[in-house]
This record gives sequence, C-alpha cells and structure tokens, in this order.
Amino acid sequence: MPRSSPTITPLFHSPPWPLSLCPFPISNVPGLCQDHLPPPPKPTSLTLQLPHQSPLLRDVVSWNAMIDGYVKRGEMGHARMVFDRMVCRDVISWNTMINGYAIVGKIDEAKRLFDEMPERNLVSWNSMLSGFVKCGNVEEAFGLFSEMPCRDVVSWNSMLACYAQCGKPNEALALFDQMQAVGVKPSEATVVSLLSACAHLGALDKGCICILISMIIELRSIPLLALHLWTCMAILGHVKEAQQLFKEMKEAGVEPNDITFVAMLSACSHAGMVDEGQKLLDCMSSSYGIEPKVEHYGCVIDLLARAGLLEEAMELIGTMPMEPNPCALGALLEGCRIHGNFELGEMVGKRLINLQPCHSGRYILLSNIYAAAKKWDDARKVRNLMKVNGISKVPGVSVIELKGMVHRFVAGDWSHPESNKIYEKLNEIHTRLKSAIGYSADTGNGLLDMEEEDKEHALAVHSEKLAIAYGLLHLDSKEAIRIVKNLRVCRDCHHVTKLISKVYGGEIIVRDRNRFHHFEDGECSCLDFW
Repeated sequence: MPRSSPTITPLFHSPPWPLSLCPFPISNVPGLCQDHLPPPPKPTSLTLQLPHQSPLLRDVVSWNAMIDGYVKRGEMGHARMVFDRMVCRDVISWNTMINGYAIVGKIDEAKRLFDEMPERNLVSWNSMLSGFVKCGNVEEAFGLFSEMPCRDVVSWNSMLACYAQCGKPNEALALFDQMQAVGVKPSEATVVSLLSACAHLGALDKGCICILISMIIELRSIPLLALHLWTCMAILGHVKEAQQLFKEMKEAGVEPNDITFVAMLSACSHAGMVDEGQKLLDCMSSSYGIEPKVEHYGCVIDLLARAGLLEEAMELIGTMPMEPNPCALGALLEGCRIHGNFELGEMVGKRLINLQPCHSGRYILLSNIYAAAKKWDDARKVRNLMKVNGISKVPGVSVIELKGMVHRFVAGDWSHPESNKIYEKLNEIHTRLKSAIGYSADTGNGLLDMEEEDKEHALAVHSEKLAIAYGLLHLDSKEAIRIVKNLRVCRDCHHVTKLISKVYGGEIIVRDRNRFHHFEDGECSCLDFW
C-alpha cells in the first residue's frame, strides 16, 4: 500500500501563517506577544528525505517572499525581524536584506550583513556595490569593486555611474577603457554614464562620438540613448555630428520622436543654423506626423532671436497654435539684448516680469537692456522693483577643480588663501593682453551709470577670470583649464578668454548656463553664438 503522508499535530491552535509573519503587529493580538511564540520547527530526517515536498524548502521561499515584500515597502524593521527568525537562510535571503538596507541608505547595516554572509554570489557583490554608489561613497565603492572575484556588465556600469555622478569623469573614461580591454560588452547604462562623463569634461571628440554611435546602433537601442547623445552634442557644439547621427539612426530603423526634435532644434540654435532649424520644424508634421509643441517653437524662436531675426521670431509667435511660454519669451528677450532692440526688449521684458515676478533673471535682463540704451533711470527703477519685490540677484560663481580640490570664485573675491597671487596673475594677464593685442574692456552692456575706469575694474574681476588666473598659476600649459559657471558668460569675459587662449596657448573649457565653450588659439567652439 502506498505510504501515507506524514501528519503534523499543532502544539496549540494558531492562524494559518507563522505568527512571526503575521500581517499585523503581534502586540495587537490579545493574549499574544513575541515572548510566547513557539520556537520555529526544526528540520527532521523525514523532511530532508522529501526535497520535492519539503516544508522546509517551501518555508525558505515563503520567508524570502515576505522579506522582499517588506523591503519593497521600505519597512526594513519588519524585514529584519523576519530575517532574524529564519531557521535556514539562502543567499537570496541575505541579498534581499543587503539590497533593502542599501535602498534606504543604511549602508553600514548592509555592509555588516555582507561581511557576515556565509557565502556570496555575484548578486551579493553587485548589491553591496550599488549601495555604495547610491550613497556616493566613491572610495568604498572602488575598494569593493577591486576585491570582486568576478564582475559582469552590471558591476562595471555601477562603478561607471559612481564616477560619473560624483564628478570624476576622468576616472569614468579610464574605467571604460579597462572595461573594453577585458572584453565586457557595454549596455545602454554604459552609454548613459559615458555621456555624462563626456559632458562634464566637455570631451566629446570625434573618436568618442564614433564609438558611442556604433554602440547605440549595435545595441539597437531605443531613441532615448540617441537623445542623450544628441543633447550632449548640442551643448558641446558638435552639430554636424548630431546631424550625421540623426541620419544614421533613421537608417538603422530608429524613428525620431518629439523629444528627438527638441534636441536637434537645440543643436541648430547653439550653432546658428537658421535654415536647418526652420526646415526641421516644418518637416515634423509633414514627414513624421509629429505636431510641434511649445518647446519646439521655443527652440526656433531662440534660434531666430540669436541670429538677429527678431521680426521673424515675432511672426512665428503670432502663428503658433498656442501661447508662447516664458522660455520662448525669454529667448526673444535675450535676442533683443544681444542685438540692441530696445523697444521690443522693453515690451517683452515687462510682459515677462508680469508672468514671472519672482524670476530674478527677467529683471536683470531688462535692466541690462535699459543700461545698454543709456536709460539709467529706467535701469535703476527695474533694480529697485527687484528690491521691493524681495528678489535677489543670483551671484555669478565659477568653479575650478585641481588635484581633487574644488576652488570657488565670485566677482571681486578675496577669500581664497592665494588671492594675492591670483590678482597679481590677473594684472599680468591684462597687461599682456593690452600690449600684445591691444585689448580694451567691453563696457557697453550690463553696467549702470559708472565711470569708465570703474566699469573696467568691475569687469576685470569677474569670477571666471579669477578662476582662469588660478588655473594658469597651477596648471601646465599642456593641461586644459576646465571651469564651470552658473550663469551665462558675459561678452567681455568671452572675448578675454579667447585672447588668453591665443596669447598663453593651451585649451580653456568653460561650461556656462547655456553650453560648453572650447577656447583654443583665439577661437571658441560656439563661433561667438551663445
């Protein structure tokens, strides 16, 4: 006769789930508390002889499922309680807990469990590595990465993302070289991290572009990756390469979407390619069935305004099927400032201040337009209106990183410990530029009614000039000076930086609010169109 299944007699009447896994707190159950729970059942020889029907095996899966559920809800206290009561744990139990602690930022708890694990697999190492990355612990992440007995593309991508997100683009690019050397095939996440590193450095050269394009095509990636590359090309000024990528993506069967056209139109705007931008806008609906949105019109308005085609920009605003947003009007206002159209600038500026009364940039731009037209009283009224409305001007800040140290400068700053040397270098730069090229400061825009000498002094100590002077003091002439500024570079600083690159040699890369500027041998990659 067939053997009957073993029966288990409960020690006392209990609910159909273990009390330690009760879906509500034990303390809420009358007469029960954690101290009165029966001990977990111990495995018997009978259960071990029946692996396919083993209650123990089923219990491990069930307990892991409960831990995973608590982790997904962020309830790590309950997850730990279940974990601690498990009779038998497998590697999934440990990995789930480590990942949960990493997600909620309890990296010390995650590391403690990781160190206690009886055995680890690749997921264990990747979970711990991901935890360090989430917390921005670069040294700990690299230390763990170096200790890994084996790595997959997830391991490499985690370390790449860590470097890219923590402002270490050189390390990210060097790590990618190692990744290629050991033959690890990149994924979509690899491309995104590389683009982030390249964008931070301003180092998207033609070789890097070709590699990224081939990677995207090989991966048959969705347009999102191509979009990342298009956007990166746009801010770096590689418009021809962006157009080539657009063509190659179409040939590879990747159809553009509305976001793709925003990136392409932005690239045209950065390069002043008026005809190409207008053609792109026209072909969106006719060739691709995509109706332009306000963002697309805004890019073309920006393109026309920067090119001095202010009437055409106004005509486009009049024919738009929707009201222009503040970004589009702001682009028009910037065009008015660049090309000295006082009347239109005044009208647009007042409209923008009414639309965005808390936006300091609108006041500043209108005030600069008045100042350029020598309407000093009107410029002061706008500045006074800022004070009345409690609006503060965002100070210009330039940052340069040398040997792992970040140095921050504001205009006229004397707080740096090497300020005396910096200002001596700055005086040397201006003397040399005047004698070698005949430089004179561009004082015609953005300054109130001041004496000409005071205007020149105010321009001479702008934050990016201080940062460049510091870079010249400490960097070899073959090393690029890399600066990040939170505001748009003014005309005089842009002109001076071009001259410095010619007189002193070397490369200067400035990332301002709008784009990258590559200065070399007296020229800028923006072609003076920013």
